[in-house]
Amino acid sequence: MQKNINILNKKARFQYEILDKYTAGIVLTGTEIKSIRSSKASIAESFCEFNEQGELFVINMTIEEYLYGTYYNHKPKAERKLLLNKKELKKLNKEVQNTGLTIIPLRLFINDKGYAKLEIALAKGKKLYDKRETIKDRDNKRNLDRVKKIYK
Repeated sequence: MQKNINILNKKARFQYEILDKYTAGIVLTGTEIKSIRSSKASIAESFCEFNEQGELFVINMTIEEYLYGTYYNHKPKAERKLLLNKKELKKLNKEVQNTGLTIIPLRLFINDKGYAKLEIALAKGKKLYDKRETIKDRDNKRNLDRVKKIYK
């Protein structure tokens, strides 16, 4: 079993412009945390939504079933509640309602105390030309690094 669990959403930074970051706890069952500790989770296609009571849930987050779990095993794509302060929840809800921003998970990790945490971000979707600009900047940086390496 790995000690340092760090599951990333690699597409998020390419498809969205990150405005603000938060660290949220997740409500999990026993078999879910065991699967996360063995790196059997994915947040690639997931997003966050508020319900009627103002609670924040992560949707489409996949946590594979625990290998040694019996009939107590969990559903792989269940909605999972996120834990934040009331002030942060109200601020996020207001931003999502008024300006049409999205809340996306960036990274799933386990902190020093052994709790699973989800780093979420308030994000704005990029247009196609913004994505092209990102690709162009990345290529230019790569070429510049190559030239620097040659002349060192």
